[in-house]
Parts: sequence; C-alpha cells; structure tokens
Amino acid sequence: MRQKRIRWPAVLVLYALLITLLGGCTKGGRTQDIVILYTNDVHCAVDADIGYAGLAAYREKMAQKTPYVTLVDCGDALQGDAMGAVSQGAYLVELMNAVGYDFAVLGNHEFDYGMAQLGALLEQSDAQYLGCNIRYTGEGQSALSALSPYAIATHGDAKVAFVGVSTPESITKSTPAYFMDESGALVYDFYGESAEGFCAKVQETVDTCRENGADYVILLAHLGDDEASAPFRSVDLIARTSGIDAVLDGHSHSVISCDWIANKEGELVPLSSTGTGLENIGQLVITPSGTVSTGLVSGYPEADQTVAADIQAIKSRYEADLGRVVAQSEVALTSVSETGVRLIRSRETNLGDFCADAYRAVSGADIAFVNGGGIRADLPAGEITFGDLIAVHPYGNMLCVAEVTGQEIVDALEMASRSTLPESGEAGNAVGENGGFLQVSGLRYTIDTSIPSTVQLDDAGMFVSCGENRRVKQVEVLQEDGSFAPIDLGKTYTLASHNYLIKQGGDGFTMFMDNPLPMDEGMVDYQVLITYMTEHLGGVIGAAYAETQDRIVIE
Repeated sequence: MRQKRIRWPAVLVLYALLITLLGGCTKGGRTQDIVILYTNDVHCAVDADIGYAGLAAYREKMAQKTPYVTLVDCGDALQGDAMGAVSQGAYLVELMNAVGYDFAVLGNHEFDYGMAQLGALLEQSDAQYLGCNIRYTGEGQSALSALSPYAIATHGDAKVAFVGVSTPESITKSTPAYFMDESGALVYDFYGESAEGFCAKVQETVDTCRENGADYVILLAHLGDDEASAPFRSVDLIARTSGIDAVLDGHSHSVISCDWIANKEGELVPLSSTGTGLENIGQLVITPSGTVSTGLVSGYPEADQTVAADIQAIKSRYEADLGRVVAQSEVALTSVSETGVRLIRSRETNLGDFCADAYRAVSGADIAFVNGGGIRADLPAGEITFGDLIAVHPYGNMLCVAEVTGQEIVDALEMASRSTLPESGEAGNAVGENGGFLQVSGLRYTIDTSIPSTVQLDDAGMFVSCGENRRVKQVEVLQEDGSFAPIDLGKTYTLASHNYLIKQGGDGFTMFMDNPLPMDEGMVDYQVLITYMTEHLGGVIGAAYAETQDRIVIE
C-alpha cells in the first residue's frame, strides 16, 4: 500500500525529546511527560531496521527519563514471514512479551491463524489486546473473550484511556470462514454495516472512557488511509467522532509523523502511523501542561542485548529447515517495478505468473488464480530455499480445485480489477491496489480502465453482482495446443487456487464458495511451489520467467 511523505519528523522528535529532558510545566503535581511509544504493521520483521531489540533499548531510554512510558502496537505484528508461519504467531507473541508491550490491537492479519489459535495467542500475550468494535453473536463463549474494548492507565495525576479499533475489512482481508460458524453464518463482525454504526460504537466507547475519568483518550487503530478502505479509514472515523486526543494507526503501511484531522466539532486531532517493518518508532508525548504531540524516531542505533539474544534463540529453532535449498532460479522473480512500485496488486508480474503456473501445473486445472495480496515476498536469482518459499506464501493456505463456469471466471476477474488504474504509481508509491487482484495462469484478458467498475458488494465487502458494462474484456482460455480461444460463459472449467479464495470467500470472492471441489485442500501453498519447481521445472526456474507474459493487458 502507498506510503505518505513524512511530515517534519525531525522537528517533532527533537521537540518531544527536549520536552522529555526538561520536564515541562507542572499541572496538578505531574512534572514529567507521558510517553507512548507505538508500532504498527511489523509483520514479523523482528530484526529489520530498528528491530525489537532497538525498540526495547529505546523504551528503556525513555523509562530513564520519565516513569510514564507505555508501549503499544496497532496490529499486523504476528504474520508476515516464516517466523509467524512456523509458529502460528506464537514466536512473535513471545518476543513482544520480551520487549514489554502493554497494549495492542488486532490487525486483519492477526486473524490469519484462525480464531482458536488467536484466542490462544491472546492468552499467551502479556499485553492486553483491545478491540471495542469486535462483536461476537454466536452461541457459547467467544474465542476472543480475552479481548477488552479499552483500558485506562494512570500516570501520576493523569488517566490515559487506550481504545482498540480494528478494521471491518478484516473479514475479507483475512479468511472469511474464520468469522463464521460451522453453518456458514457470520458470528464475528466489526460493526461494519455502515459508517454511522461503526463510528457510533467507537464514540460510545470513547464516552465511556471519559465517564470513567479518562483525561486523555488515545485510539489504537488498524484502519489505514487507503481510499479503497473508505468509509472505515482513520480519517473518516475522526471526522465523525469527538473526544479523541490522538489516533495511532496501521493497516496502510503509511508513514505519517503527524497529520492534523478535524473531528466533528472542528477540533484538530493528530493522526500518526509508523510505516511497516519497524522502520520507525512512533512517539506520542503528553506534557504536564496537556500538550499532545506525535513524531517518529528512525535510525535508532542501540539494541537491547537480552532481546537480541531472544530473537536469535527463536530463529535458531527453525533456521536449519528454512535454509535448505530446494531449487535454483536463473532469474529474479519480483512483485515490484524497477522504481520500487508494488505491482503485484494491480498488474501482472513475473512472480505472479510463476505462482499461478505452479497451482495450475500441480493441480492439472484449466485455469489458476492467485490473489496478489497472498504473495508476500520476492524470489532471488540463484538458490531458492524453503524459507524463501514460506516468505512468498506465509499463510499456510491449501491447494483446491473447483468446477466453475466461464461466467464465474469473468465475474471474478471483474471483481479483481475493480480498483485498477491506468498507471501503477511512481516514486515507490503504488496506486489502484487491491489485495484481491488476480495473478493468472491458463488465460489472458484486457482491463479497460476507462470504464468505471460496476461491481456491487455487500456490507461485508463480499461480491454480489456487476453490471452489463464491464472493464474486463477479450478473455481467452489457453488450449492444449498452445493457442487461445474466447472463454465460453456457459462452459465448466476447472479452477485451481487455494482454500482462502475458493472455499472461504477471501478478498470477497463469493462466486466459488458453493462449487464442487475435485480437489479439496490437497497441498499446503508453499509446497505447491516446491513441487512445481522440483517435479515440473527440473529444479530450475528458467529464463521463460525473466519477463511477464502478456496475460493481463491494462488499457
């Protein structure tokens, strides 16, 4: 997702540190700052950039200056690479405990291991997970019973409330089936039926915090600022609420030192987000006089040696297997352009071609789809290891084959292409992204971006229908002799993908959920890639994948 330009972080960070050192004015007896350190979208990058060891060291540095330090996370910490995949998130919780997190919010990818595992992770966590807008309507006890809507911390004479808010997009941007009971009924939701209901629930929680004596209310949000997420973005929420002193956000991977957003009373509320992968530490400072400011700390050089040792101990538990070489590649397979723009969620890429080909070849299906949001890392030229492949497919999804009609295929392509723009972006900033954009094998087609999307979604973001005027055209299916023929809307084809997309309605693809399954969860996703490389490519990814293969034409 796109990244925002950092707005005067040096000024804010220097200001915050100066206030921390000098203590500020006295109000009601408190003479020292309250410092809230925040992270978001770490995605298992525990030793990248500043890393958890650097974060722990910085936390201790702040604790030496003021006794009022709180460490929080705004979601998507437990998933993202092999460390999360092999432990189902448990290694990450172990490290967050070592760093000393106090509060955290559930990002959409915290749900990727299923509700039962997430419940176990909440119990394992020393941090209190917060979520005011997560609702359980099923029978029996919720798997998320350890979740609290808010928490209030006392710092001297001041009470600071932390309110958790998770994106309603979690249902379609994790695994929809995890939010359902055995009958397929939705039993977990996020008050996402409307912007009004969603904001009203948050407002109700904010008001409760105030009634319980909170002097400050800080939202820990996983909402993001992508236009496609409206009306559930952090900016939408601020504009429809009052009584919030700051919003710390995640989900879009945006780097925001401080944006000032007007609430419904016209008061300006600071909004901040650190980016992704611990490239920055966020720092919110509340001075004794009541001033609230946010800023980012980058390039922090120190490291807590105990946490660094903990990271290495955990990595040693699985690195032997991850380092095993399974194939060679003559070319680099990538998800980005030469200028660093992420393409995999809006354009054909050679990595997407490779992954989709693997599903089609291993399954023997006519056509294969792989959602761009499910391809999470590039593959280098040279040796390809087990760990490289887990990083590409970290979710542990299972290969499935469904019997589908040509009409369902073109509906899915229309759904996947609804956000695509003529240009992909520039200077590293992607536009027109959609995690459900489909990388394909066994067919080719054109997207006419001059035609507005007519896709209709329900309140949960699931596909309902699309109009007659379609963006996707010239859909052709690969034949046995290597030629292409126009898709037959009434014909039945076999479609290979994974359980997330075919069975569980991932990314809102509802059209395949009730279809017959000739193959039902036959092989884990990264094993599909291994099998393709070893049994179909002879252990070598060749020069045929050096470039994209004109399967998706953007007009």
